[in-house]
Amino acid sequence: MNQLTTFPDNAQIIAGWSTRPLDCAGPANALTVDVEDYFQVEAFAGLIDRADWPSYECRVERNIDRILAMFERADVTATFFTLGWIAKRHPILIRKIVDAGHELASHGTMHYRAAGQSPEEFREDIVSAKALLEDLSGVEVKGYRAPSFSITRDTLWILEELQQAGYRYSSSTYPIHHDLYGIPEAPRFAFHPFEANDFLEIPVTTARLFNTNLPCGGGGYFRLLPYWMSTFGLNRVRRDDKQPCMFYFHPWEIDPGQPRIPGAALKTRVRHYTNLGRMEKRLTKLLNTYKWQRIDRVYPIPQARG
Repeated sequence: MNQLTTFPDNAQIIAGWSTRPLDCAGPANALTVDVEDYFQVEAFAGLIDRADWPSYECRVERNIDRILAMFERADVTATFFTLGWIAKRHPILIRKIVDAGHELASHGTMHYRAAGQSPEEFREDIVSAKALLEDLSGVEVKGYRAPSFSITRDTLWILEELQQAGYRYSSSTYPIHHDLYGIPEAPRFAFHPFEANDFLEIPVTTARLFNTNLPCGGGGYFRLLPYWMSTFGLNRVRRDDKQPCMFYFHPWEIDPGQPRIPGAALKTRVRHYTNLGRMEKRLTKLLNTYKWQRIDRVYPIPQARG
C-alpha cells in the first residue's frame, strides 16, 4: 500500500510531501495549455449542462491553430492537457499538437471536478481519457491535470488513483488561497508524494512574499492583473528559489470573439472576459522573454513501469 493511504489525516499527508526534495533547476520553464472550450469552464458549470455541450459553437480548434503558430514563431514547445471530449470530436487537432513536437497530456474526459466524483467514477474518467488520447495520437500520455486544480485537502486520493492508472506525473495542485481550489500549505515546487515510487506532482508556480504564496503561474491572474506582477513573481522564483516555473493558460483566453454566456454572475463575467483582447500580445511577450519547454523536458519524469 502506498504511503498516501497510510497517513491518519490529510495534515500529515501534506507534511510528508516535502520529505523528498527534487533538484530540477535548469534554464527552461514549463509551458502548458489546458485544452478546453469556453463553454466547458468550471465558472459556467451551473449554467451549461454537459449534455448541451454539442449545441455550442466549438472554437477550440481555431484557437489552438493560433497558439501553435505562436509557439512556432517563438521556437518553444509545450504540454497540452487535453479534454477527452475535445479529442474525440477533433482528432486532427490531436495530430497537429503531436506533429508539432508538443507533449500530449490528459485533462480528464468531461471536466468534472474530483470533489464531485467517487474514486470509482474518477478512475473510469482518467483511464478512458488516457486510452483515448493514446489511441488518437500514437504516443504515451504520461501526465494529467485535474480540472480546476481540484486536488484539494479533501481529494488527496486522486494522486494514488493517477499513479495506479499508469500516469507518471500530475500538475494538479496550486499552493494558494482561492475560493474554488488550492492547498496553501502544499509544496511550491515539484515533489514525490509517495515514498514507494517516483510519481511526480508539479504545482503551478507561486512566489513567496510576506509569508504568502502569490500566484504567478498564469491563468486568470496573468490575464487580469498587470503583466509586471507575473514577471516579478517568475523572476523571483528563478533568482531566489532557483527552480523552473510552471505556467498555464487556456485556448479561450486568446479569443475575445467567443459567444457570451447569458445569466453569468458579475464575478464570473469579470474573471472570464477581462482582457481577452490583450492576452495574445501578453503571451507573445512572455514567450520571447523566457525559455519554455514541454513538461517532460523540464522535469525528471519517471520511467514507465514494467
